[in-house]
Amino acid sequence: MSFVVLTGCNSFEKGEIQKVGMLVENSVSDQTWGNKGYKGLVEIKEEYNVDVYFKEEMKTQQDVNRAVEEFSAKGINLIFGHSSIYGKMFDNISDSYPDIHFVYFNGGYYNNDNLTSLNFNSHAMGFFAGMIAGEMTKTNKVGLIAAFEWQPEVEGFYEGVYYQNREASVSMDFVNSWDNEERAIQLFDRMNAQEVDVFYPAGDAFSFAVLEEVNKNDKYGIGFVTDQSHLGDHVLTSTIQQVNELYLLAADKFNNEKLKGGYYTFDFQEGVITLGEFSPEVPNSFESKVNKDLESYIETGLLPNELGDLPNDL
Repeated sequence: MSFVVLTGCNSFEKGEIQKVGMLVENSVSDQTWGNKGYKGLVEIKEEYNVDVYFKEEMKTQQDVNRAVEEFSAKGINLIFGHSSIYGKMFDNISDSYPDIHFVYFNGGYYNNDNLTSLNFNSHAMGFFAGMIAGEMTKTNKVGLIAAFEWQPEVEGFYEGVYYQNREASVSMDFVNSWDNEERAIQLFDRMNAQEVDVFYPAGDAFSFAVLEEVNKNDKYGIGFVTDQSHLGDHVLTSTIQQVNELYLLAADKFNNEKLKGGYYTFDFQEGVITLGEFSPEVPNSFESKVNKDLESYIETGLLPNELGDLPNDL
């Protein structure tokens, strides 16, 4: 699609943000990951009074090459690639644009002097989601519907369930896409028929679709990336990634000439991952237990299973 621009005042000095661009793999209207990036971009515009631009459906190297050349011609000197796919694509061209700093998310493999990888350490958020699922299941069957098998929250979820409830079994399946709602609903239907009663849909657009099915079928779910408590009491809580905070952090460091190329991770300790509001369906005693364990993790960097805590030590 063509450029979308949100205008600011464009007042800057050498070394400061001039204009900011963002590339999105799918849409900024997906209510989850893409929309989080858009909000971060808007906050940069408001904080620094600069023009910001975004382009959607940027999926190939050719798309990225064309967009970056257009961004460069417009005087953009900070570009966010709102997906792990942009790491290699940016690495392929960043040397040709030494006056632009490139930032991408959740990739980790590619970085250089003007290429920065920002990563959510999502193992722990999966663990706490698993704890809650393990506690709240009545059938001792919980389900994880993830986008990809490599997501760190997959292993974390399994560990959290097993820590909290040794009797529970975990059904896992993968959409192999962040947004394929039809496939995700098929996996939900299969697990639902097998008496799974707590679901963690770890994907972008399809997380909403699965949680809507959770409500219809009187099951429980845990939100992903955004706070999805507005969908009803069947959403036990949400594992939230504060993407906008990372956008502002990167912009601040860039504006002060402190944004370095490299690989950086962020977790609950930095306040960029949080748990959302708990449903009244969750007993107060267990909510307190989770919050206590989370506080301990923030302080020590160790999850409850790594500390040797007993799961039911309330």
